[in-house]
Amino acid sequence: MISVIQRVSQARVLVDGAMIGEIGPGLLLLLCAERGDSESQADRLLAKILKLRIFSDEAGKMNRSVQDTGGGLLIVSQFTLAADVSGGNRPSFTGAAAPEEGRRLYEYFVARARAAHADVQTGQFAADMQVHLVNDGPVTIPLRIN
Repeated sequence: MISVIQRVSQARVLVDGAMIGEIGPGLLLLLCAERGDSESQADRLLAKILKLRIFSDEAGKMNRSVQDTGGGLLIVSQFTLAADVSGGNRPSFTGAAAPEEGRRLYEYFVARARAAHADVQTGQFAADMQVHLVNDGPVTIPLRIN
């Protein structure tokens, strides 16, 4: 699984002009399931994200996790993270999980996140979404769990 993690001071996602998810300070997670991914990878990815020490402590060092700060999670599916442009200028998405499997793993990840963390919001799988964020830092971390 692939995720791009962005530390935000606020983020929201809209579908057809309607806001469907919003957080204050926390993490915006762009999430992609790849072919062959499993619940095990989703569990490991979530555990890593929840423990990433990317929020500042009192001394200004990145020593606190989203769980330490009580920040929100906004989880947005984004199959384009699996893009392969090695064969030319038009991206290939053959590495992404099939839509049904991608949805299943996305929903699994969201359910596990909600069981482990108090403030979890989402986008809408396979929708045309507009994601608004204020990146804090900026701090943006790509993460892949094989």
